[in-house]
Amino acid sequence: MAKMFCFSTYFLPLLSILFLISSSQANVPPSSTFKIVNQGDFGDYIVEYDGNYRALDVFNSPFQLCFYNTTPNSYTLALRMCLVRSESLFRWVWEVRHEANRGNPVGENATFSLGTDGNLVLADADRRIAWQTNTTNKGVVGFKLLPNGNMVLHDAKDKFIWQSFDYPTDTLLVGQSLRLDGPTKLVSRVSAKLNSNGPYTFVMEPRVLTMYYKSPNSPKPLLYFSMLDLSKSSLKEVTFSCSPENDDNYAYDITFAYQSIDGSIGGNAEIARPKYNSTLSILRLGIDGNLRVFTYSDKVDWAAWEATFTLFARNSPYGLSDTECQLPERCGKFGLCEDSQCVACPTPKGLLGWSNKCEQPKPSCGSKTSYYKLEGVDHYLSSILKVMVQQ
Repeated sequence: MAKMFCFSTYFLPLLSILFLISSSQANVPPSSTFKIVNQGDFGDYIVEYDGNYRALDVFNSPFQLCFYNTTPNSYTLALRMCLVRSESLFRWVWEVRHEANRGNPVGENATFSLGTDGNLVLADADRRIAWQTNTTNKGVVGFKLLPNGNMVLHDAKDKFIWQSFDYPTDTLLVGQSLRLDGPTKLVSRVSAKLNSNGPYTFVMEPRVLTMYYKSPNSPKPLLYFSMLDLSKSSLKEVTFSCSPENDDNYAYDITFAYQSIDGSIGGNAEIARPKYNSTLSILRLGIDGNLRVFTYSDKVDWAAWEATFTLFARNSPYGLSDTECQLPERCGKFGLCEDSQCVACPTPKGLLGWSNKCEQPKPSCGSKTSYYKLEGVDHYLSSILKVMVQQ
């Protein structure tokens, strides 16, 4: 006589727990592991920041992972956007970012690897770990570069365990968001040569999108622009978006798609309207503190990039009367700006011609301090620009 087995209802939760434990400890198949060494010849094309680069096998048009440097033997692992055939500038749209120090370069023969444990690691030749995803034994079975530029580690059900979209530096790709639960901001690069954090941030705060400048003369970042102010609710998420305006795909709307926490407020704040497919666009917080959208079209043979939006510009869609003069360092630390142009440098003898050496005099020990009055001059702190949205 056949025996029948009956599982207790108390035993079922235990089975579920055991299943979850076994799933979380799933290994990356050997065929999906890799170890890429930073060595070999440099690429031939022009890249942002005038550096050298080595292209890796991680590619999904028009994105490719690379090692690049602006100083010898000091490499950054970064994702570039552009195709070789367009012979246009390669832009870096994502870079490895160490939480404590954005500028954490590696040298020759550094390795980028994914082991069977599911941890993605950037290590120097001496095995010093420069960066890692901390995804050991979390169920990772593979690594992908998606068509939208998002790099992901996924589990057996294709759920993302880690994604590069959660770690922006100074750039957002279409579909990438700033969120209440993180990430909440973009941070500018300090200069073309140095890959470290600059003084500018673009931040999603509870009720508003803001732009800040960290002045060496102030203990706190200084606000110089705000937009998308939800006075009646709080922001949950703001996504850099692009979609066709209608069915004929003639024009595309580039927007900030926003949503409040309670779901009562949401919509799209338009920032640009190119008359062609502009889904390959990036939002960039520049070294100068300006916010721009660059749109890439691979349908042309050269000059594939177009600046389709510039926040502080003469033709700004927000009607900013002060244009580039609203940027904190448009004319250096002490210059005068008028109609987007650097026009003068204040001196004890009056206003003289502006130059890159226009700086505030530094008092020496024992010297007398004197002041001189400037009339008819506005400062960016005296006229913070705000752009509201209808609610």
